[in-house]
Amino acid sequence: MPLLTFDVIQGRSEAELRTLLDAAHRAVLTAFKVPPRDRYQIVHENKRYQMVFQDTGLGFERSDNLVMVRVYTSPRSEEQKSLFMAELARELREQCGVQGHDLMISFITNSKGDWSFADGEAQYLTGKL
Repeated sequence: MPLLTFDVIQGRSEAELRTLLDAAHRAVLTAFKVPPRDRYQIVHENKRYQMVFQDTGLGFERSDNLVMVRVYTSPRSEEQKSLFMAELARELREQCGVQGHDLMISFITNSKGDWSFADGEAQYLTGKL
C-alpha cells in the first residue's frame, strides 16, 4: 500500500490534477502490482515561492510545472522502485506534459506495523491484510 503525496505549484485545474493522480495510479499498478482500489493520494498546492527545487549540480532548470512526489511504502525492491520512477515519468510526460526535469521522486520506507487503515487497528499485523 503506497501512499503518494504530491507537491505542486498552485494553478492546475481540478481536471489537470485528476489526470495527474490517475497517471500516477497507473504507474503504481504497473510497478507494484497492487489491487486497483489500493489507491491513497494527497495533493498539496503551494505558492511558487514556497517551493525551492534546484538541481544538485546536475545542470537543468525547473519550471512552474514542477511535481514533487513522496512515496510512503513498505519495503520495495530496487527494481520495483526504478520501474515506478520510469513509469511515473512516462505517464506524467504523456498525460500531463510534465517534463523529466520537473519531476522529483522520493521513497519513504516503513514497515507493515506502521499502517492503520481504519479503526486504529494495524490490519497488516492482525492478518486482515
